[in-house]
Amino acid sequence: MKILRFVVAALPAFVLAAPAGAYWEFGHQTVARIAYANVAPRTRVEIRRLLAETPRLDTPECPATTMEGASTWADCVKPLKGADGKSRFGYAYNWHFQDVDICAPFTLADACRDGNCVSAQITRDVAVLKDRRASPKDRAQALVFLIHFVGDLHQPLHAGEKHDKGGNDLAAAYGSYSPRRFNLHSVWDGTLAERAITSGPSLVRRYPAAERRRIAAGTVADWSRESWQVAHDVVYASALKGDPCAASPAKVTLDDATIARIVPVARLEVERGGLRLARLLDQALG
Repeated sequence: MKILRFVVAALPAFVLAAPAGAYWEFGHQTVARIAYANVAPRTRVEIRRLLAETPRLDTPECPATTMEGASTWADCVKPLKGADGKSRFGYAYNWHFQDVDICAPFTLADACRDGNCVSAQITRDVAVLKDRRASPKDRAQALVFLIHFVGDLHQPLHAGEKHDKGGNDLAAAYGSYSPRRFNLHSVWDGTLAERAITSGPSLVRRYPAAERRRIAAGTVADWSRESWQVAHDVVYASALKGDPCAASPAKVTLDDATIARIVPVARLEVERGGLRLARLLDQALG
């Protein structure tokens, strides 16, 4: 399994190469690995069987026969074009996020109009996986989308924003590190996620049943609201020094004290994503 271990010296090139609006590889892989460690044995068998069907998707550039590959497949296929030169998966662009204003009352009505948002697609993918009459190709695609989208929903800037494309328009510095084109979204996608995942005991383990039930409780709508609240209370509040709805400056800086304070929140979001994905997979496949 390929696991990216980012170091500061290597980050500039990766920042420029990372797809906009995408949880970086390490975050998605970790969510997937937590889920796989916590599903029921029968579910694990079904996951392997469906991942073996992913060559039917005809995306050899983006192999998805493992949980790690499946977790990043939905980002990998974004640039793929068909014989007509058109994007093969352009229809799925809006499925990776939901632009819910953190400074207005929470609602998914506008962000999820016509089902074009991450939470609506999670629900749809679960339904396809439950449908044993669906084709192997459709169920395999639903699986790889689901693995990715649950990770996306738990990156708070995929669930809440301030009319700044989920923080992509807000330049940011991470401590003393501030490469060209770095922004608040890329901080939460990459550098912060990397530190959170690698701080403390491994998140990839078999969790006690009571802890799994507690963390995975609720509905997709509940998780959407929770992630949106994290965007308000933590992401923007820490970047704007207390008032998340204050006017954003040209650039924000997360100093070392702020980073240390929000690392546990970023770590919990990855943990939530993994255990909630496990619950959905058990419901759909177990």
